[in-house]
Amino acid sequence: MKKIGIYYGSSSGTTENVAGMIAAKLGVDFSDVHNVANAGVDDVPRYDVLLLGSSTWGAGDLQDDWYDFLAKLASLDLSGKKVAIFGCGDSSAFSDTFCDAIGTIYEDLKVTGCSFIGEVDSSGYSFDDSKACIDGVFVGLPLDEVNEDGLTAGRVDNWIVQLKNQM
Repeated sequence: MKKIGIYYGSSSGTTENVAGMIAAKLGVDFSDVHNVANAGVDDVPRYDVLLLGSSTWGAGDLQDDWYDFLAKLASLDLSGKKVAIFGCGDSSAFSDTFCDAIGTIYEDLKVTGCSFIGEVDSSGYSFDDSKACIDGVFVGLPLDEVNEDGLTAGRVDNWIVQLKNQM
């Protein structure tokens, strides 16, 4: 199996919990799960697959710790690497910026030469707009732990099956 590194940013612990759930279901060792608040990009070259997670805050903003890390990550040559993005948002209170952080990470990394995997059909989601949704497809896995927490486990399971087929 390919070497997977999971990088997440989490202010309230929600995205951290999702990162842990994904790691457990994929059998990723805890040492390969990194909080971007204290992670560097030095370990990135040893991974074949990067799973990147961020919550969305305010009017569609990245989780605070992602800004510096994403700038450094975007400066790397990620050719040959597969990247999948997941994120947490609130589809009710922030329906017009739902999981925008996924879209921000996607846009910033398009220039790195990586291949994106893990797109998700937007049917079954209730939201008005998202930078993460292009032509009816999310460029990563959006999760709403505020309003739809009962759907998270199933959505993660389906995403992991898809990732395994795309890796």
